[in-house]
Amino acid sequence: MKSQLRSHYPKYVGDVELRGLIHAETNKSEQFNGFAKKLFFGGEGEIAENLRHEQRKVIKYNHLVANMVILHNVVGMSRVLKQLQAEGVLINQEVLAGLAPYRMEHINRFGDYVLDFRRKVEVLADGFRILEAESAA
Repeated sequence: MKSQLRSHYPKYVGDVELRGLIHAETNKSEQFNGFAKKLFFGGEGEIAENLRHEQRKVIKYNHLVANMVILHNVVGMSRVLKQLQAEGVLINQEVLAGLAPYRMEHINRFGDYVLDFRRKVEVLADGFRILEAESAA
């Protein structure tokens, strides 16, 4: 491990673009981890289980909840962006780059939620895009 670190360290130090990429990707991971921790129900993010398989289960359930909230946020944000486009607002790559799906203001962690499994979910249309393929590049 140390020899691998020594062999990659000079490349890391000398390559500003590589450092920027690693920093950006690390920030994405940290944002997700912080978001998932905020969604953790009970124990303020501490796992009370001592069995490894139970700990893994708790982490996977927490990530499942986080991913469901992210999906909900992305669909909602996408609809709003499409509506803004229809009203003539310019939505470009720069605008989208400033958005993140880690929003929780609308989530009541300890609230009551009524689930209606018969309710049909409105799906996004096939080929739904905020930016056209050529403007996304």
